[in-house]
Amino acid sequence: MTRTPSPARRSTRGLTLIEVMIAVAIMAMMSVTLWGGFNQTIVARSRISERLDRSQEVTAAVERMARELSQAFVSTHLNPNQSLQTMITAFEGQDRGRRDRIDFTSFSHRRLYRNAHESDQNEISYFVTDHPTEDNIEVLARREQPRIDDEPGRGGRVEILLNDIEEFEVEYLDSVSGQWTTQWSTTQAAGQPNRLPIQVKISITVLDPETRRPQTVGTRVHLPIRYGLNHAVYIR
Repeated sequence: MTRTPSPARRSTRGLTLIEVMIAVAIMAMMSVTLWGGFNQTIVARSRISERLDRSQEVTAAVERMARELSQAFVSTHLNPNQSLQTMITAFEGQDRGRRDRIDFTSFSHRRLYRNAHESDQNEISYFVTDHPTEDNIEVLARREQPRIDDEPGRGGRVEILLNDIEEFEVEYLDSVSGQWTTQWSTTQAAGQPNRLPIQVKISITVLDPETRRPQTVGTRVHLPIRYGLNHAVYIR
């Protein structure tokens, strides 16, 4: 005679192989779904972070240029003998299409070492050049020389201010004509001797890291020192 298992014995029976396989398959599907959601979140966060970092880099570069340009100056004091001229102040803006260049003397130098034989005067240049190690990439470079010499556009240390740029354009507002111009020169007779622009307009174009579309960031800088400094004392 065959006995029917009691309910208590039925409840202690284990899972069959098919039930285990179904449970594993369900868990695997849930894991894949969860991982896909986490992965998309990570990718989206990475893209947003990259765009924010790029935006901050461009903004910081523009703010630094504006700060240093606002302290630009030229001086009318020169040794009459050209062979004895060891210091020449200047403000030179060159129109080079989408790769403009500007060289100027400024009061923006900061001494990094105590008792360094340096003042707050310096030479600064901003220009576009090829990346020193990577092909087909242009950078916005910054040159600084802590001492002013007789060559305002040469010497000093050059460093990369902004990587991978498309355009760098600078314009100058003439207080005499009231017009914007793409060039400025305080050292040439045909330019604007001993006179600085009232404003400088900066435009930097970079590519969006995700869409690779051009984006332009710019600002206008007010120059408080518009004419050459003259410290001569007049005696009546």
